[in-house]
Amino acid sequence: MKVGFISLGCNKNLVDTEKTIALFKNNGYEIVNNAKQAEIIVINTCGFIETAKEEAISTILEMAQYKEQNCKYLIAMGCLVERYKNELEKELPEVDLYIKYSEYDNIWQKIQELIKSKKVEENSKENFDEIIDRVITTGENYAYLKIADGCSNYCTYCAIPKIRGPFKSRKLESIIQEAKELSKKGYKEIIVTAQDTTKYGIDNYGKPMLAELLNRICEITDIKWIRFLYAYPETLTDELIDTIKKHDKICPYFDIPIQHISNNVLKKMNRNSTGESIRNLINKIRREIPNAIIRTTVMVGFPGETAEDFEELYDFLQEARFDKLGAFMYSKEENTPAEKMQNQVHTQTKKSRYNKIMKLQQKISRENLSKKIENTYEIMIDGMTKNSEYYVGRSYMDTPEIDGIVYVKNTKKLRSGEFTNCKITDIKDYDLIGEIV
Repeated sequence: MKVGFISLGCNKNLVDTEKTIALFKNNGYEIVNNAKQAEIIVINTCGFIETAKEEAISTILEMAQYKEQNCKYLIAMGCLVERYKNELEKELPEVDLYIKYSEYDNIWQKIQELIKSKKVEENSKENFDEIIDRVITTGENYAYLKIADGCSNYCTYCAIPKIRGPFKSRKLESIIQEAKELSKKGYKEIIVTAQDTTKYGIDNYGKPMLAELLNRICEITDIKWIRFLYAYPETLTDELIDTIKKHDKICPYFDIPIQHISNNVLKKMNRNSTGESIRNLINKIRREIPNAIIRTTVMVGFPGETAEDFEELYDFLQEARFDKLGAFMYSKEENTPAEKMQNQVHTQTKKSRYNKIMKLQQKISRENLSKKIENTYEIMIDGMTKNSEYYVGRSYMDTPEIDGIVYVKNTKKLRSGEFTNCKITDIKDYDLIGEIV
């Protein structure tokens, strides 16, 4: 049978999708990219915030239309299903099988029972977190490496601990084995990811082990770049900073979601950082690693955020001048403490604050990028523009699908996955333009 997949949400979800694709492929199913051809359609849903829920439901309804044509089975899995399985079964009976995240260890058994219409023995059960066989869907050059799942931070606005459970690290040796397999398949860039990457190992080994893990991955010869995402400020240790300084393979790229700078708001969010500790960390990184790129995420309109709190955040962003920044407006999430907090911020106020932050960051980003002109960077080629005038690539400063790209003038034959030195000559919005040195 032919199977098609749609993966929604974050890169952690994408890794789960890639494992599920491998389960089908290894059992003789044909994977297709066209929903019209698929006899089985699998949707991995996101249920993090309201817009993600709406997208997931819209996608399910869209794919349900194919059941009138070629599709025999429609399967939905993932975070939305974990949160709302009972409601979804009642409201969207078009779906033949809902699989909660907490049921992933039995995922193949459940799929087989649907298709064979009979009970299947549980001898196919395995630890889904430790499966390393995947069909990579991100192209030939980079792959995500998920090292943990769940979260134990319990930020008051976030439903992830309820959806994915408490933080749970994978075994170090299993991760290294997976990294070696990815290297054998030709992937030059490994992107280490988890919900709380810098907490890796605390549950299994009694101490943070991300630095040790990165040291081990650096030993894999053919891996060229390693980057890690989602570094919580309070668990980004001196040892980790020293490890990044020591290894050329580790991109000096720090993705640190601070969320806010006001102690008033941080406390209500149940964040373990303070404004002072965040400032000290940013200063330390820039002092220790002058070429470090720092990305952050901030939230505006959290319940009780005053005009003074917002101004403190705005002034800090002006001062810190982050290389990359994402902002979003607080939205109520069911069954989270923040949902019931007093002094909810008016929607128009949230929008105004969001727009003010984004306008500021646009200016900062342009000024930061302008400073790259005349500098030379190593670029990994990912592809080419349609008119073949430019190669499309990335530097250590750019995480795929999140950050900008580098347009490299086509003056020499290059292959996808090849590295070249590029002198920056101009900027365009959030992207760089350059020529081969």
